[in-house]
Amino acid sequence: MPADPLIRLTGLTKAFPTPGGRVQALNDVSFDIPRGAVVGLVGESGSGKTTLGRCLLRLIEPTAGSILFDGIEVTELRARALKAMRKRMQIIFQDPYSSLNPRMRVRDIIGEALSAHGIGRNRAERLDLVAGLLEEVGLSPDQMSRFPHEFSGGQRQRIGIARALAVEPEFIVADESVSALDVSVQAQILNLMQDLCDRRGLTLLFIAHDLSVVEYLCDEVVVLYLGRVMERGPATRVYATPSHPYTRALLSSSPVADPDAQVEREILQGDIPSPLSPPSGCVFHTRCRHSRDACRSQVPEQRLVGDRHMAACLRLGEI
Repeated sequence: MPADPLIRLTGLTKAFPTPGGRVQALNDVSFDIPRGAVVGLVGESGSGKTTLGRCLLRLIEPTAGSILFDGIEVTELRARALKAMRKRMQIIFQDPYSSLNPRMRVRDIIGEALSAHGIGRNRAERLDLVAGLLEEVGLSPDQMSRFPHEFSGGQRQRIGIARALAVEPEFIVADESVSALDVSVQAQILNLMQDLCDRRGLTLLFIAHDLSVVEYLCDEVVVLYLGRVMERGPATRVYATPSHPYTRALLSSSPVADPDAQVEREILQGDIPSPLSPPSGCVFHTRCRHSRDACRSQVPEQRLVGDRHMAACLRLGEI
């Protein structure tokens, strides 16, 4: 990874206390997010993707580990400094139907962020900024007096994107931001996000379970399973030469457009284990057909398998 990334995660861990025990959502997660890059975070439901995105922004507090944003330790920031930092990092939520206040007009949904951070000298100037943001995301300024229920799902997601852009952030977490949309609308939103990243020089953490979307949009990929990083590296390398059995299984499960194509499927058996009692050793060994006795007791470290391409498997090079 580049020597001076925008974000560096080191040993990030998050455990939620519950009546049944501690839920280990993230366990010793470490990777970099380069400046100006679009990094895809993929994995099954329950792998810890959303938890990681929210810990990164400190919407929830990590249990342990370090989050460096442009050299600043985010986990140590107090309330005032954290508010200033949040102007530099924003989030686009997954559900465009529940993430917008149904009682607020669009001008107030977007303008609230401007007011909170003191952007714009008065209401008239803030309304001009809101109008510009709506145009930038493909909506009309004439629509700013409407309520969220008057928009389609794709239009609501555009409003969510405009709200995230309002404070001119450097970094955005997009949490499954197209998964609730129709396929044709997904393409429009993905093209919009790619265009915004290019024009504004944004750094983006794109959380998704659709690998074809990640391949289309992302420069780097991080594969997460049960709160641990299984594989990471440039998207072209990870997709062309996946090294971890879990990554191979995810890729082989993706649909292929050609119905006559002969594809060898690597089917995962069973469900992802409970984070209340994750397996010992390699957390993937309970579903891996290549596992051996050592996999049940040893936690694999990430090892270099190519140019900036890392994987955490004890049997790298054997399978």
